[in-house]
Parts: sequence; C-alpha cells; structure tokens
Amino acid sequence: MRTIKSARELENLMKEDKAIMLDFYAETCPPCRVLMPTVEKLADEYEGRVNIQKVDVHQFPGLRTKYGIGSIPTLLFIKESEIVDKSVGVVAEAQLKEKLDRLIQA
Repeated sequence: MRTIKSARELENLMKEDKAIMLDFYAETCPPCRVLMPTVEKLADEYEGRVNIQKVDVHQFPGLRTKYGIGSIPTLLFIKESEIVDKSVGVVAEAQLKEKLDRLIQA
C-alpha cells in the first residue's frame, strides 16, 4: 500500500484500467487509526488484484473537495476511472472484503 504524494499521481492512477481502493484519511483522525490495520491487511491480501492507496486529506484538501469527502475515513472503490462504491467510517473487514470482491468482478 502506498500513500499518494501528489494530485498528479492520483490523476494518473485514476486513468489506469485497474481496480482501485482509495483510503482518504488523516493521521490525527482516531477512526482512521482504528481502520488502518484492516486497510493494511487488505492491501496485502488483495495485492495484484486491487491497487490500494492512501490519500492524506490534510496534505491534499483539494482532492478531498474534488472527490466529495465529507467525513473520514472514507474509502472509494474505483473501476475504469469511475467511483463504483464508497464506504464512510470504521467498517468491518468482512464488509470491505465484499466490496473489494465485487469491485474485482465488476
């Protein structure tokens, strides 16, 4: 799992024809810290099938606005440059696996 380092990097990632999960988070956000171990585990488990990346909303407030991120953590599930699903808040690992499996099959 990588952390997005620039808006351009995210734009280029969005152009790829791959399954992507973006984790919009902040280091100072307690729910984000609760969810992070699950996201890291899923990044390992789905490596090669889903490109899982993190976006720090404090570092890139423009991206937060562009993607309509109101609350964090927010996970966006993207396929062929389109957001096909979204998850807000701390979510159970099983629910995230279901979303990732649907994303791969889409």
